[in-house]
Amino acid sequence: MDNTSGHGAHAQVPAEIDRWNWGAFLLNWIWGLGNETYIALLMFVPLVNVVMVFMLGAKGSAWAWRNRRWQDVAQFRRVQRNWAIWGVVVWVVSIGVAVVMMTSLLSLFARTEAYAMAVERLTQSPAAIAELGSPISAGYPTHGHISVNGDSGSAELTFPATGPKGSGTVHAGARKDLGVWRLTRLDLELEGRDQTIDLRPETSRNRPLLPLD
Repeated sequence: MDNTSGHGAHAQVPAEIDRWNWGAFLLNWIWGLGNETYIALLMFVPLVNVVMVFMLGAKGSAWAWRNRRWQDVAQFRRVQRNWAIWGVVVWVVSIGVAVVMMTSLLSLFARTEAYAMAVERLTQSPAAIAELGSPISAGYPTHGHISVNGDSGSAELTFPATGPKGSGTVHAGARKDLGVWRLTRLDLELEGRDQTIDLRPETSRNRPLLPLD
């Protein structure tokens, strides 16, 4: 077969390269720029990019052969293999960085006084022990925020809790007034049951909130 690469849409694509392209799938628009396949820039269009990433994987090899001049099939396959290797490297590094950042963030939440207070109250609550059993294990917060401004602050945290008898989700709220944290909310939502238990002591439930400013 004649080398028809770079001849556009009418170029005949060799059967041995007309297959799934992992470099195009993993690196999409970056791969597109390097292979003169600018349709890959549709990855920046919302919703279209969901379909486009799979189109690049399926059609990328044919598009690259038609859009760019190659010495021969061997060079094309060598270059595309390198793109695939770099795609895997980039994704592995990206996932690793994301895991490290998420772990650091969760660890930061876990070291806060508001979280420690909520866990301590949860693990010592007779109501929680009655439902979950003992000992109770608390997981890292999955949702929430913490805001501190000098001696004032607020926190909202959601984290899982498990015990020998069951599991649930804890929704905790706390306020920091005059440098002291106290719980304003500590609800245990039991898994599999439409039931939520307030784990705060009676005195805390009826105590008025102080302004933050």
